[in-house]
Amino acid sequence: MTDRTIFRLSGADTHDFLQGLVTNDVAKLEQGLVYAAMLTPQGKYRADFFLVPDGDDVLLDVATPLAPGLKQALMMYKLRSSVDIEETDRRVTRGLGDAPDGAFADPRDPSLGWRGYDGQAGDDDVDWTALRVAAAIPESDVELTADSFILEMDFERLNGVDFRKGCYVGQEVTARMKHKTELRKGLAQVTVSAPVPVGTEILAGEKPAGTLYSQSGGKGLAYLRFDRASGAMTADDATVARVEPS
Repeated sequence: MTDRTIFRLSGADTHDFLQGLVTNDVAKLEQGLVYAAMLTPQGKYRADFFLVPDGDDVLLDVATPLAPGLKQALMMYKLRSSVDIEETDRRVTRGLGDAPDGAFADPRDPSLGWRGYDGQAGDDDVDWTALRVAAAIPESDVELTADSFILEMDFERLNGVDFRKGCYVGQEVTARMKHKTELRKGLAQVTVSAPVPVGTEILAGEKPAGTLYSQSGGKGLAYLRFDRASGAMTADDATVARVEPS
């Protein structure tokens, strides 16, 4: 994959530094990949990424468009911590089936297979967008934007947040959404009668009901207002309907 950037974080404070910033528990690196996000102090999405165990170091696998801003934020929080952050020339490969030696299962959903960081031969012909849509997996810089709250984007289902790990940037807002509110908006799978541009507004009658994003095979991912998404909707000339969660 050429649309991902891999940073290496090294130094004596690396794990503690990450633990105070990201939404998931860094201790889970002992088990494999950790999917996590970094939030703003207001609890909104800044970037999502995979943390990868690499000896005493940690690799950070992030979408390339988000990499400069994420590195800048990490450097801002680093202060006097003994942590070095450097971009590497490693590339991500992906495949389905059993993970080859040195690769890791994608922690978001079994249908997404594995990710490799040491030159493992990947599956180049897989329609990854179709798999994401079928499994309702949001993508960096597509469904996941600066306006996103991670619980609205199903991070709990995707193993991207841990509510027992303690404080991190944006934790208070995230915990309050978990324990004190009912989500009224969020990511949903929909059927769509014809392809439309990513970012097309969804209407319920004449009322805005959400936004349509990735699409494949007559299905799509949308950010919806749940109170307006119970019947037939439209996006441009397409008919849209929410797929009720099982």
